[in-house]
Amino acid sequence: MSDPLLLSGCVVLIYVTIAWTISAAMSRADIVDPFWGPGFLVIVTAVAWHQSQTTPPTSGQPSPVNAASTVFLWTTGIWGMRLGIHLFVRWLKEPHEDRRYAAMRAAGTKRWWLRSLFTVFWLQGLIMWIVSLPLQLAILSSTNRSPILLPIGLCLFAAGLFFEAVGDWQLTKFRNHPESHGKVMNTGLWRYTRHPNYFGDFAAWWGLFTISLYFGSPFWTVVSPLIMSAFLMKYSGVGMLEKDINSRRPGYAEYCQQTNTFWPWLPKKTGPNHGNR
Repeated sequence: MSDPLLLSGCVVLIYVTIAWTISAAMSRADIVDPFWGPGFLVIVTAVAWHQSQTTPPTSGQPSPVNAASTVFLWTTGIWGMRLGIHLFVRWLKEPHEDRRYAAMRAAGTKRWWLRSLFTVFWLQGLIMWIVSLPLQLAILSSTNRSPILLPIGLCLFAAGLFFEAVGDWQLTKFRNHPESHGKVMNTGLWRYTRHPNYFGDFAAWWGLFTISLYFGSPFWTVVSPLIMSAFLMKYSGVGMLEKDINSRRPGYAEYCQQTNTFWPWLPKKTGPNHGNR
């Protein structure tokens, strides 16, 4: 296939369709979540492979993978596989479908298994492809911009990965402790933001975008991290989670008074809080 963006689009379409096949067999659309992170690695791999095939070889050696490909294969590999494994392990421990997808299933028709292909899996594949556009175009670019963009992007990515990975680890450890039942997670990174994992995702993707600018991605691709930010802060992330969390988590309202919603900052001194996350 001569067009690398068309290739990556077809590859991610096949990828999410495989995920849908598994979901239809198991009647659990929430399997799409563990496929999210690794999907970006799949897209980057497809474009990096195409780039290597179209780069003329030198001195009888195979066509090299360019610097952008190497950087994004490593970054999306570390970020995506960590997230995918984390969500898959959590998915295995849950005997029932996530309440978000269960609600969509209940509101849908008897042919939800087919409808979910378009409204859940293909839609998520399209979002993956759009969000990853800066990375794809950077791999295909042959120009570099200001060198300062690279360390700034890498630092943002590293900070985001730290917040996301450590936040997930702390929350998992908290939930697995019997004494945590009925309490709110308000220690570690969760003292400074109610959603360190979402903030980490936000920072990581702005870091990847900054790196892509260094490798020549066009400035208009800023739409990609903006879309990711909107989902994290308003739609599928913080906004959806906090819509009804006060009714499900005793003590969460008090936690909200003490702790910033998204941006990390020192907790407000309004007294102790004890509840459940």
